[in-house]
Amino acid sequence: MRRSVVRALIRPLALVAATTVIPLVGAAPVSADNVVVGGFPVDVTQAPWTVALSSRDRFGGTRAGQFCGGVAVARTAVLTAAHCLGDDVLGAPPNRMRDLKVIAGRTDLLSGEGEEIAVSDTRVNPGYDSGTNAGDFAVLTLAKPLPQSAVVTMAGVGDPAYAPGTEALVYGWGDTTGGGAYARGLHAARMRVLSDDLCARAYPGGPQGSYLAASMLCAGEAIGGPDACQGDSGGPLVAAGRLIGLVSWGNGCGRPGSPGVYTRVSEVVRALNAAAGDRTRLHGRS
Repeated sequence: MRRSVVRALIRPLALVAATTVIPLVGAAPVSADNVVVGGFPVDVTQAPWTVALSSRDRFGGTRAGQFCGGVAVARTAVLTAAHCLGDDVLGAPPNRMRDLKVIAGRTDLLSGEGEEIAVSDTRVNPGYDSGTNAGDFAVLTLAKPLPQSAVVTMAGVGDPAYAPGTEALVYGWGDTTGGGAYARGLHAARMRVLSDDLCARAYPGGPQGSYLAASMLCAGEAIGGPDACQGDSGGPLVAAGRLIGLVSWGNGCGRPGSPGVYTRVSEVVRALNAAAGDRTRLHGRS
């Protein structure tokens, strides 16, 4: 499971186009046993807040136009990665995408289950830095509400779900091997939250990218294996039943010493509350 190449091997994990998938340059192969890379199929009822972003005009109908993931945090609000809405991914500003939709309640992208809901508004985090990937989140407003049962709780500052060693699951329809094998069905991968020190050593700056603990967290295994990959950007990382991360960037998929980096959801909660004001606060559980 992961994103599109925007700079060497360090890249966000969206699909650039369904017909022109960018390969993982130099990516080490990952075994199917170990691998969303390292994952396993799940039914969407196990993670009903996991949604797919779709544009058939841009990405075709082979996978129902899926190009990124997202997660419902309110009945009409979906979080995704800011880079998923960039011109290099969509080919146009998101407000000009007439068929931008969220697919909810669907395990197999080509099945008739669930529903496709139009996106009525998009808000990219104004603090998003495409150079460092800091603040990599956006909010989609849905034209029709989801059931409350399809909404996940966001983990606020101080939530123990962020503690290193906590078991977490990442969900998505992205590449399952690191070699362009995109899933029709929803997959999940099991991993652990890693310490900020370990992540900073993995991404100290320069060509390897910079890990910024204030707005990022990373998860995976030191020996490599379970990871997100291309097509999984914006999808949820969940621990203890709460949303802690959004798939953002990394160096390859499932590589030893190169864990996946996620947007830290406690920072998303802080930024949204600061922008919204007290009357419309989105509370993260802590």
